[in-house]
Amino acid sequence: MGIPAHREAELLAQVPTGLLIDGEWRDAAGGATFDVEDPSTGKVLLSIADASTEDGGLAMDAAAAAQESWARTAPRERGEILRRAFELVTERAEDFALLMTLEMGKPLAESRGEVTYGAEFLRWFSEEAVRVSGRYSTSPDGKSRLLVTKKPVGPCLLITPWNFPLAMATRKIAPAVAAGCTMVLKPAKLTPLTSQLFAAVMMEAGLPAGVLNVVSTTSAGDVTGPILKDPRLRKVSFTGSTAVGQGLIRDAAHNVLRTSMELGGNAPFLVFEDADLDKAVDGAMAAKLRNMGEACTAANRFIVQDTVADEFAERFAARVGAMTTGRGTEDESKVGPLIDAKSRDKVHSLVTDALDGGARALVGGAPEEGPGYFYQPTVLKDVAPDARILKEEIFGPVAPIVTFSTEDEAVALANNTEFGLVSYVFTSDLNRGLRIGEKLESGMLGLNAGVVSNAAAPFGGVKQSGLGREGGAEGIEEYLYTQYTGIADPYAG
Repeated sequence: MGIPAHREAELLAQVPTGLLIDGEWRDAAGGATFDVEDPSTGKVLLSIADASTEDGGLAMDAAAAAQESWARTAPRERGEILRRAFELVTERAEDFALLMTLEMGKPLAESRGEVTYGAEFLRWFSEEAVRVSGRYSTSPDGKSRLLVTKKPVGPCLLITPWNFPLAMATRKIAPAVAAGCTMVLKPAKLTPLTSQLFAAVMMEAGLPAGVLNVVSTTSAGDVTGPILKDPRLRKVSFTGSTAVGQGLIRDAAHNVLRTSMELGGNAPFLVFEDADLDKAVDGAMAAKLRNMGEACTAANRFIVQDTVADEFAERFAARVGAMTTGRGTEDESKVGPLIDAKSRDKVHSLVTDALDGGARALVGGAPEEGPGYFYQPTVLKDVAPDARILKEEIFGPVAPIVTFSTEDEAVALANNTEFGLVSYVFTSDLNRGLRIGEKLESGMLGLNAGVVSNAAAPFGGVKQSGLGREGGAEGIEEYLYTQYTGIADPYAG
């Protein structure tokens, strides 16, 4: 049956369409707007304010002006605001889920899962706000005392991607709020509506004016460039492509900004001959097809031991082939559209290159016909070692399978990438799992698990997959700096 059209219209009418600057929703300085489309139909959902360089400057002014008072706000009060936000998001879970499905395309069941995951960052950091601590000690020579404290870094620029509109916002905003930092948030132009609604919820939860400012825009460089050069900015946190992240790191160097970068991935999914294949296929479905494969944590390369490769491929292809594509609001939809035509065309070019190089499509292998940017869930076997699909991030529902014979070969194939965000290993031998895990070059490891993301765990990668960690006890540290005070010996004189 799906969601009635009037329900969609009622929800869209609740989404703020302006820029949030210093606690007020405003039109863009030049009055410009841009359209946000439904990727399953190509139709316009809403037109919202398109921020300019001037608007970005006003948002930075507001964040800088609010920083001192916000940093002095009691940790308990900051935590209670986050707790109220958690409760409000949870109460409005269906609104947030439907809005994400409309603007991003994922099936409603997955959007509901993202609401739960995204809200958990609000609850987690509401608890971390009061856990920030330092230390007091006697110096080794006994002649002084050492006082170490943690302080908020200051105003932050937060740049979020389009693929997880709520969770990527909460994963950055929640620790910044808990630490006592003010923010300018620049959401992705393809999916800004969820951030607009979430910002309204944060204000409803009691966040003071100027602490969170939101500037949606189609001209990211014009808005964020001057902010990055502003001497009052102290940190930039970005989730997105490695190429854009590298540019931001270069820009951040001008003012030696603190940086958190969660960048691209090329996750290997290793299946050993002693793995429980039922569990491995379940894990592969979660690691590959969640979010239509449009996730930096998505399994990108399936590296399977040659003795079980045929059986794994057959079972996996059967499961993938049973997945139905459709608009995310439809009950039978299991795989939604890709975000836009450019993304769909890129996925197809990778598949075509692999097929031209000798790969076989066990299922899928082409775009879907009709409106929207759908691509058939696909499994490829006999993929050539030099195929582009093994080197580039796919960001789509396509699984290329290659084989190995020894542990060393598996590790070499897995590490043969400039990326290092997450790896997956399926084996019934715990010692092997731990041994392989120690050899893999990635910031996260799923051991007999196809999903690793958790608000209580540090999320992040190595190599060109990024810098810093989000979530866990480590997440709030990204928004704090350490101050040391040397105190004269209280027994002297």
